[in-house]
Amino acid sequence: MHTFSADGIDIAYLDEGDRDGQPILLIHGFASNAVTNWVEPGWVKHLTRETYRVIALDNRGHGASAKLHDPAAYSRALMAEDARRLLDHLGIAAVHVMGYSMGARITASLALAHPARVKTAIFGGLGINMVHGLGGSDAIARALEAASLDQISDPQARNFRIFADQTRSDRLSLAACIRATREAISAETIARISCPVLVAVGTTDDVAGSGPDLAALIPGARALDIPGRDHMRAVGDRVYKDGVSAFLAAHR
Repeated sequence: MHTFSADGIDIAYLDEGDRDGQPILLIHGFASNAVTNWVEPGWVKHLTRETYRVIALDNRGHGASAKLHDPAAYSRALMAEDARRLLDHLGIAAVHVMGYSMGARITASLALAHPARVKTAIFGGLGINMVHGLGGSDAIARALEAASLDQISDPQARNFRIFADQTRSDRLSLAACIRATREAISAETIARISCPVLVAVGTTDDVAGSGPDLAALIPGARALDIPGRDHMRAVGDRVYKDGVSAFLAAHR
């Protein structure tokens, strides 16, 4: 992976595929990283095979990027600016953007703050709860800060802790991040997104909320149901990949 400085914060990223192909920026979910979210499930291979130039960053506090322990360093707006600065660093004027879960919220912020930079937006793993908000942040943060799994009783928080351990993450950075990045985006604000939008959510995803309900708030947006997949297992699903390919092909 490569590294650049985003306003003094070291951000790691990968840049694969045809340099003359249309660029797509991938933004991973909470406690994940570019490799876990996009390389291992086959997304980078899938999109480069379709001649896209694939760029994927490790969000601040994640993967090989800088680790920060202050929640003030993790607003959704700041993380969207990291993505915008990466596009500046690479000299890319406009790009397709796909974010998963937390990455979907960052994608929405990028599309709202810099509409000319976002050709299309794909929200994976996050539906109407982008607007309704997600609870449990404090419990997850405490689980990440706990000395051992034995101290964690909340099932969702325990799962996040296990995932953070599996990805060998800096748990204090993740605790700071989740305390700052789960704020909702109002329905009125989300309706201002002007680029084509695809909302892709697993039909058994109890984290994301309804994909069609979110799509209904955004003019012209489409929803893609990923049958029988929950929040974790939807990531590499073939229906998801094929739906994204068709959506991107319609807007190349």
